[in-house]
Amino acid sequence: MTSISTLVLSSPADILAAVPYLIGFHPQDSLVVAAFAGSALRVTTRWDLPIGPGALDPLAALLRRERMTMAVLAGYGPAALVTPAVDQTLRLLREGDVHVAEALRAEGGRYWSYVCARVDCCPPEGTPYDPVSGRVAAEAVVHGLVALPDRRTLVRSVEPYGGLRRVAMSQATRRVAADVRSLLTRAERPDETAAAFVADGLARVRSAIGRYDSGGRLDDEEAARLGLDLAVIRVRDEAWALIDDREAHLALWRDLTRRLDPRFVAPVASLLAASAWRDGDCALAGLALERALAADPAYSMANLLCQALRHLLPPDALRERMPAPEELDAQMGRPRMSWLVPLIALLGEERPLLAG
Repeated sequence: MTSISTLVLSSPADILAAVPYLIGFHPQDSLVVAAFAGSALRVTTRWDLPIGPGALDPLAALLRRERMTMAVLAGYGPAALVTPAVDQTLRLLREGDVHVAEALRAEGGRYWSYVCARVDCCPPEGTPYDPVSGRVAAEAVVHGLVALPDRRTLVRSVEPYGGLRRVAMSQATRRVAADVRSLLTRAERPDETAAAFVADGLARVRSAIGRYDSGGRLDDEEAARLGLDLAVIRVRDEAWALIDDREAHLALWRDLTRRLDPRFVAPVASLLAASAWRDGDCALAGLALERALAADPAYSMANLLCQALRHLLPPDALRERMPAPEELDAQMGRPRMSWLVPLIALLGEERPLLAG
């Protein structure tokens, strides 16, 4: 994703036009805080309104940890909903010695400022602005930034496919699962079989990333096989370690999050969350984690990323600790059949074919 810092924001209207591209959708009944360390945007986060007790506590910790110096607030909705949240946030920011460059409320195509009392620029009836077709929105689109119409549209972008696509994918999953089950059942040298399985899985991860990087897509059987591969932690960690700034990671893991049988969704949805978080899209990351934890509430990668998002950690907090693939080999040693136990458990959870 092209950084929002490439856009020039010179007015309250520009700020409000940029916010949807920071969070990925046009917000409603929301409070958005963009916090800076010097001139660098470090985090953008959004809360549903009204804000619950203790919801802003992670922001206070973030200000101390990241030494934030400036913030911009934007509240969306009626004054009775927005103003208490803005007042609470302003107190918190000022206690943290953070300069508030602007604090705005937007509703019905107009905005009001909480920090400007000049009637000539901030009249009581509000100032009209265009969040869709103004200069900032046009520049954002040119830079490849996207703002969906609302949060529900973003939710739908990670929901499972239904209808005939679901039927075709379920059939492919059954065929691939049967082949893998047969392979493991016939294994005369289990550890050697595991080593070959892992090596093939690592190769498929890299091939899939390359396929999506060139604009291609996995067919159903390829997608199903990769879903099985990623049930093995070493294969999943390879995919995690390879995440970089290419859009291919978002495209691949979003596609598989929507296509795979629910049994195999937790790893790919977690990888989608990691990719989105690295890209600065915390809204998409949070939705991907909801999909992962719905599939497996105990999935460790999803729970780790949930904690990072909940505490407003920057992506660098984990990125700098991620081992390279060769370090994973050194840490984990030679593949063993025990590595495939999670996959074997999933293969035993055969479910009836559903059309929806």
